[in-house]
This record gives sequence, C-alpha cells and structure tokens, in this order.
Amino acid sequence: MGWERYNLDQAAHDLVLEFHKTEALNQAYKMRAAVAYGLERFWGEQLRLDGDKARFWQKTWEKLCNIMAIGGVTLPTIDANPEDLWNFPIEQRKVTLAILMQLCDSIVWWTQRYKGSSFNELEDDDE
Repeated sequence: MGWERYNLDQAAHDLVLEFHKTEALNQAYKMRAAVAYGLERFWGEQLRLDGDKARFWQKTWEKLCNIMAIGGVTLPTIDANPEDLWNFPIEQRKVTLAILMQLCDSIVWWTQRYKGSSFNELEDDDE
C-alpha cells in the first residue's frame, strides 16, 4: 500500500477562498466545535442553516466525502437519510471524525490567516 496525499490543507484553503466574502466564514469555528458531537450533528447543520452558511457546511461535507473516497470510504451524501449516518460502520466513523477534525482545524487556520484581507490580497498570495 502506497502513501496517498489527501490534501486536507488545500481543501480547507479552497473552501475559505470560496466563502471569504460572506458571513459564512465565521461558521468555521462552529464547524470545529460540532465535530465533537459526531458526524450526524455535523451533517445536520446544513439543514438547520440558510444561504451561504448552509452552503459552507454542505461544501465542507462534500470535500470530506471526496477526501474519504480517496481512502476507500464512502460517506453518505448531503441528500442522505440521517439513518445512513447512524448505520455507518464504527471503524469508518472514527477515522472520518479524525479526518473531519483535521479538515476543520485547517479551515479555522486559513480563516484566521485571511481574516480582514481583501480579495486582491488573497489573489496576490496565490501567485
């Protein structure tokens, strides 16, 4: 079995860049806190919220699904029944939570890095 890059930091960076001009970016801290309550709680937040905030949670879940697919783990999609999460194998649930925690830590880091930056400054950093 070879080493596989999961690019968690790049995924987090891309999410922050996508939502940096919205109020949704403040959700990053809530995402990190929600990890402690499990996958079901994290998944459910996109149903509770509206607009950009809901989209930020949805996009984060989609990124997590893509990352986990690299490792051979298929997560229930955004449109899934909550029961699918309860029936998710415990071993895969633990690994997924660990990956989600790291993804959220990276999102928080990039959020703090770019807080208060204008879009032009962000574009200059990428060059």
